[in-house]
Amino acid sequence: MAQRSAIEWTGATWNPVTGCTKVSAGCKNCYAERMAKRLQAMGQRNYRDGFALTLQPHMLEHPLSWKKPQTIFVNSMSDLFHEDVPLDYIRQVFDVMERASWHRFQVLTKRADRLAELAPKLDWPENVWMGVSVENWDSVERIDALRATPAALKFLSLEPLLGPLPHLNLHGMDWVIVGGESGPGARPIQEEWVVDLRNQCKQASVPFFFKQWGGKQKKKSGRELQGEIWDELPQIAATV
Repeated sequence: MAQRSAIEWTGATWNPVTGCTKVSAGCKNCYAERMAKRLQAMGQRNYRDGFALTLQPHMLEHPLSWKKPQTIFVNSMSDLFHEDVPLDYIRQVFDVMERASWHRFQVLTKRADRLAELAPKLDWPENVWMGVSVENWDSVERIDALRATPAALKFLSLEPLLGPLPHLNLHGMDWVIVGGESGPGARPIQEEWVVDLRNQCKQASVPFFFKQWGGKQKKKSGRELQGEIWDELPQIAATV
């Protein structure tokens, strides 16, 4: 069975790679690092090295055995485009995604430079959604790298949102997710940042998904933005 996910914008997770290293401000309070240490303490096989980057080849073909169509977040506990993941291994992941054509796969990276470098060397099946994380203005250039890829669906994860992102160029983007940071030491999000991003998405006709306000008690903070839940999905989602 697929590993069900509590992440609001996906249905399941698949981790053919685990572990990562910090690259930008959004990584400071990494939830995956906290979870990996917890799983290591529990004796979970895939996390015996904690949060050190580790290829998990025995996990590669798992989606092929999941017969019910799923929306699957790839590497929720890592970054597929980490510099220590070999191109050949990334190709193997893409091959599995192509063969598991009844699923839709969501790949998310902060390493947009490597994504841009490797994108021409990969085969891009229609069921792969490619996204980049953008947490503040310093990381906005990742959007241009994503736009240059041949991915059939391109999305932005503006989470954890650490500052305003005015006047984004959303050309070529199919979906925008916004969320505040959660957990210990969570940095605050401002309502005006979120409202501005929602309005930008409306103007650009890009579906907008507001994941959470976050904070130490994210469930208590909730997901309503000005009295509404924003769960918009890409139009392509209705056809897969």
